[in-house]
Amino acid sequence: MKTWRLIPLMEADGALHMTIDRWLLMQHEKYNHPPTLRFYTWNPPAISLGVSQKRHFPSHWHNIIYQGKPLDLVKRPSGGRGVLHQGDLTYMVVTSDLQGNLDQVYRQICQFLIRGWHKLGVDLDFGQPDKQYLQSANCFKLATNADLIDRNGNKFIGSSQLKKGKFVLQHGSMVLNPDIVLFQKVFNTMPPRPEIPVLSLGSIVSVLTESAGEYFNCQFEIQPLTSEEIASCLAMTQEAKTKT
Repeated sequence: MKTWRLIPLMEADGALHMTIDRWLLMQHEKYNHPPTLRFYTWNPPAISLGVSQKRHFPSHWHNIIYQGKPLDLVKRPSGGRGVLHQGDLTYMVVTSDLQGNLDQVYRQICQFLIRGWHKLGVDLDFGQPDKQYLQSANCFKLATNADLIDRNGNKFIGSSQLKKGKFVLQHGSMVLNPDIVLFQKVFNTMPPRPEIPVLSLGSIVSVLTESAGEYFNCQFEIQPLTSEEIASCLAMTQEAKTKT
């Protein structure tokens, strides 16, 4: 049984979160850092952009004000469309133990989410490929075969991935309690409304972690990010900002 690192639920701004995810992939790829699972929330709220979106997103996203402050725009190292991170929970997996192409690895990683949410009373399944997905800036407008939908077809979890050979970073957003007005400002549509029970973030993370241990046949060593690790990530974030 392998030992994975579990980073406890944390809150931070989007730029730091995306750097942490990239940093964990790099550490795993180059320095034998163990496979890692983490969950996090975004403060302040932000829109994350898939690496292929570049500047191809609605111009009004630059001018959205939420609670008196401009809404952050953050680049993900992974693909996909725009995701509004407010009232959601994000998961991240870094591993190199899975075999198959990008789609096959998606489906393998998502099994722990399907199992965990089933324990919480929510049955999920994969969406279907849709060519219209690439025409939309909104990740949650359509469900692809990389996404999870509830029994009524509502998209609940949107995931994206960066794969470098056998080394994989996959992260995704679970829509829990979106601000309807803000979502409409961003995407000009209502947010998805999956039928989920009212649960604390701690309860959700606990059950999903348990399911991940079962599915990946691993034991978790709880290791919060150290001050040195956060300093390294902050330095990477600052370096990325100076290049843009």
